[in-house]
Amino acid sequence: MKSFNIIAALFVSTVAMTGCSDNAYDPGDPKPGLPAEAYAVDKDVTIDATRTYQTIAGFGASDCWMCQWVGRDWKSGRQRMAELLFSQVVEDGQPKGIGLSMWRVNAGAGSAEKGDASGITTVHRRAESFMGSDGKYDWSKCEGQRFFMEQAKAMGTERFVLFSNSPLVQWTYNGQGRSDRGNNSNLLNSRYDDFADYLADVVAHFNAEGYNFTHISPINEPQGTWNGHDQEGSGWTIEQSAKLARELDRALTDRSLNTDILLAECDRWRYFTTEDTWQWSDKDMADAYWNPSSSSYIGDLKHFKRLIGAHSYWTDTSWDEMRTVRASVARKAAQYGAEVWQTEWCMLGDEHDRDEYSGHGSASDMERALYMTRIIHNDMTVANCASWSYWVAMDQRLQHSNRWLLIYLDMVGGTNGSVFDGEGTFAAAHTLWALGNYSLFVRPGFKRVDLTTAENRNFFGSAYLSADAKRLVAVYTNYSEKPVRLHTSLEGMAGKPSSLKSYTTSASKTLTEATLTPGEDLILDPQSVTTFVYDL
Repeated sequence: MKSFNIIAALFVSTVAMTGCSDNAYDPGDPKPGLPAEAYAVDKDVTIDATRTYQTIAGFGASDCWMCQWVGRDWKSGRQRMAELLFSQVVEDGQPKGIGLSMWRVNAGAGSAEKGDASGITTVHRRAESFMGSDGKYDWSKCEGQRFFMEQAKAMGTERFVLFSNSPLVQWTYNGQGRSDRGNNSNLLNSRYDDFADYLADVVAHFNAEGYNFTHISPINEPQGTWNGHDQEGSGWTIEQSAKLARELDRALTDRSLNTDILLAECDRWRYFTTEDTWQWSDKDMADAYWNPSSSSYIGDLKHFKRLIGAHSYWTDTSWDEMRTVRASVARKAAQYGAEVWQTEWCMLGDEHDRDEYSGHGSASDMERALYMTRIIHNDMTVANCASWSYWVAMDQRLQHSNRWLLIYLDMVGGTNGSVFDGEGTFAAAHTLWALGNYSLFVRPGFKRVDLTTAENRNFFGSAYLSADAKRLVAVYTNYSEKPVRLHTSLEGMAGKPSSLKSYTTSASKTLTEATLTPGEDLILDPQSVTTFVYDL
């Protein structure tokens, strides 16, 4: 009987939300044919546009690692994959994609050119570089990455970020993109200026071609040693990272680039608070960079703004942990007047002890998507993140239990196949569409505004207002197996909504559009993510 009620609720809520006159009803009463007990709960929501928080910089994902090879070789499928990531077009009630406003581009270390001598045994994670061992640039390199960059720009992606996992192999101590140096940087002490010049040259080249590279992120998860053989990476001390930042600031200034430095990208939020110092230092990162008494102080650099960037790994196993840690981040950011970016997340780490999660091997596609929205919500509303990015845009199906990706890649040869075996097929994951509930509608320049409701780990929402105050976007997650009915009050608006549409992602819907009547109570489908777009 339980499954029948859910199906009935889905049917009734879907029909009623089409706006057909045959299904008109009194918003104060349950929908026709759906008894009050069929709802999980009624929720009162107040959105106050006069109470504003952070300004949104963008929602994104990275091109590691498959975009290089798919973009180069999968000629018949790559255009549609680009649409899934970047398109802002809605056609016949169905968005073509999720309109990412930020695209993170991997500045590879040149492991691909070294082949087996690179020390990277996972072949598809060997990354190309625009500079050869002879020191000359070859802008025809990274063909697949450039394809997705071109498509992102053509479809309106506003920001690009160049990030590096490792210095170029010709400038490392071991001649590889992975490290044997433990906690220390693998970059030769005499090559800090060369590496900074290289990163600045790449941005200068692509900005001249019409791209908007707003940031360079020169190091990734520096607290790790990166002595494995799976991917490029290097450890860095705080002092070494500050030294590279000074060189990069010089290189950007020399080239008159309006590009800033996004530094350190820790693998967890705690490195920016006093709860957890850098593993081999007695300082947290914010104090190390911005306290004038610190030996690694770089707060006076022209291109290093007050910006905290980190990954949401290892602090996402429960609702309470998410909120406690992110509240500490918000306090630290406020101490230094810093903007906060969440620059990388997927369901990395232990599958056990996660709040309402069945485990990596058995979780459904939608279950992973719903869990992701908990991270997004708490990053945005507790840590006050101005930007939020997923980890890899695409990966092979069943790699890491499908928990690292937005787009499934099905290789020739099945699970034992390789991206290099020939052109395979692909499919969008529900994580892509659920991210789209934010990325397609909450655009750069929007401000988060106050949304007050009785939220918990099973029901939560946030709201955003456009810069011209003509569009309001509200995003909700309903974990319940029953619909939720919202009684919404809008305050502080310049005028009443002239139109209202919803976009729902669930096990059976992928950002499915419906036209609604402003002022009516709103229904959230069971186990869904729903975006309401008010034109004012």
